[in-house]
Amino acid sequence: MLFVHNAGGRSRLGSSLALLLLSCALILTLAWQVIHPGPSCPLCLLQRGALVLAGMGLLLNVRLGPSPMHYSMVILSSLAGFALAAQQVLMQVVPGAAVSTDTLLGLRWPTWSAAGFLALILFSLLMLIVDRKWGDNALKRPVGLPGMIIMGLFLAAVLSGMAGAVLQCGVGACPAPRTAGF
Repeated sequence: MLFVHNAGGRSRLGSSLALLLLSCALILTLAWQVIHPGPSCPLCLLQRGALVLAGMGLLLNVRLGPSPMHYSMVILSSLAGFALAAQQVLMQVVPGAAVSTDTLLGLRWPTWSAAGFLALILFSLLMLIVDRKWGDNALKRPVGLPGMIIMGLFLAAVLSGMAGAVLQCGVGACPAPRTAGF
């Protein structure tokens, strides 16, 4: 039994909205880095990489239609990102640890990152339940203009984030990292 009428179309809409939020998060981290200059910590860069991989799974859902394989990409990369963010949060709890004061709405960046990865995991699990009828069948409909714009925004966010990291760190290791900023 299918719980939602036209789940494949709704999945594309849900994945498009999730991809839009993910792209906004990537752009926000890039803007924060421009406003507050200094090298990012290695865990922060790894979390951004996990976010990009989760975005690729959502992008595949938007472009090719819902698939358990695409959702598993989102879940696995989000689990890795959540583990990195949780490690960073726990490192800040250690007495005497150098802690960044960078906050957004009263929460530090790793806390926001952990919440975002958890939200991606829950979204993907919910969509796996709703989209179970579709299996690995790609929908034959072309992607509409809003979907193309969201995919382009994600691509622009990824490329600008990569360019920012290369400009900041070069092709080698980054200089002395900040302690906890995302």
